[in-house]
Amino acid sequence: MRKFSTLNWLAVLLLAAGCSNHRSEKVPAGDSSGNAAAGDNSRSAEAGFPPTPAARAGDKSIVFFGNSLTAGYGVNPSEAFPALIQNRIDSLKLPYKVTNAGLSGETSAGGRSRIGWILRQPVDIFILELGANDGLRGIPISETITNLQAILDSVKGKYPSARLVLAGMQIPPSMGSKYTSGFREAFRHLADKNKVSLIPFILEGVGGIPELNQQDGIHPTAKGHRIVEENVWKILQPLL
Repeated sequence: MRKFSTLNWLAVLLLAAGCSNHRSEKVPAGDSSGNAAAGDNSRSAEAGFPPTPAARAGDKSIVFFGNSLTAGYGVNPSEAFPALIQNRIDSLKLPYKVTNAGLSGETSAGGRSRIGWILRQPVDIFILELGANDGLRGIPISETITNLQAILDSVKGKYPSARLVLAGMQIPPSMGSKYTSGFREAFRHLADKNKVSLIPFILEGVGGIPELNQQDGIHPTAKGHRIVEENVWKILQPLL
């Protein structure tokens, strides 16, 4: 696993904290193409529920539920990793439709508050990518675990047969070794407890590498998203 320099992580910490506080930067949830909703879907999108994308008859649903990483902040929607996953699925002629339910600046508490809207649509595979903004704000790890567990419980309660994937995240060493290690291990603890698949570190090979991130030092470039896609695909592919 690539190690991050303290300097790189300090820059990420400062910039991410500022970005996560600007709720106006939220990207409305939508399908993998980033198309805006129409009619009743516009009201749902405002509440955090993604518009139902057009799907072929018989397609199963994959929902990516996360923050700005999932939403594809700063890149074309077609370049964000959920859309790249859809492209790969289509190339293999697999019967799945991806929904991108990412919102920039989202915390685990925010995700917990809007998960009910997301579950209004069918879910066959659910990928949970939240927690990074909690870590950057220094929110107690116990609170993050509680919120993520509540989201997982909601999905399992509504769709017991759905397959769940948890995306692991890491935070800067500047947050202190105890908090940093505890935050990293929280994702494995949740995955083991719930017997769900774990992406050990979704930004593996991308985080802290300037040429793979935008000028803010936080969000992946289009090239960075292609690496994130590979990280996700390794875990997702066996579930399809």
